[in-house]
Amino acid sequence: MDLKQSHSGRLNDGHIMPMLGFGTYAPDHTPKSKAGEATEAAIDVGFCHLDAAFFYQSEEEVGKAIREKIADGTVKREDIFYTTKLWTTFFRPELVCSALERSLEKLQLDYVDLFIIHSPLAMKPGEELLPKDASGNIISDTVDLRDAWEALEKCKDAGLTKSIWVSNFNHKLPELILNKPGLKYKPTCNQVFDFELTPEDMKAIDGLNRNFQYAKLQFAVDHPYYPFAEEY
Repeated sequence: MDLKQSHSGRLNDGHIMPMLGFGTYAPDHTPKSKAGEATEAAIDVGFCHLDAAFFYQSEEEVGKAIREKIADGTVKREDIFYTTKLWTTFFRPELVCSALERSLEKLQLDYVDLFIIHSPLAMKPGEELLPKDASGNIISDTVDLRDAWEALEKCKDAGLTKSIWVSNFNHKLPELILNKPGLKYKPTCNQVFDFELTPEDMKAIDGLNRNFQYAKLQFAVDHPYYPFAEEY
């Protein structure tokens, strides 16, 4: 199965991305080793794009699976398009590149192909993925998205990632970055979920109310960059 050459697109920075990606998120009740096993199986059937994130906490297992498939000759590193994401507790500019370096250390890879801002909602820096106060409320942080983006640009310049973009942004938030003075690299895309089936199936789906948001993140509704009050 050729999932790279026949299903790929050129990003605005010139790099080629396989459009069909394999998600590596393993729910909390699932052993992280399952993410590695699933990754091996995905590569075996032809997946080249592996979509991961620091937040998934499975990059060590996924990296091991990739390296084993490289070692046994199934794929070469250049055949794999690896995506990871900047978690929201690392938004402060001085933390961005080190966050990517932590992912690379777990993966034992020299670079990733795509580094994404996971969400525009910054949280308190630290080791807790979901930092909470004594009342159990998420502790947010205020970081200018333009400053975080400039740090992603530095990651690209350092060769830690080939491409950079954003995720879970509404249609207004990218304008902050695109209009940033001194912008060096435009976001290659805004990762939201879209797909295309047969015309009949798409017609049926288009008739549904697509404005429903499953993960509304109510804890962050007062955050200045809360994205879900606007359409993508």
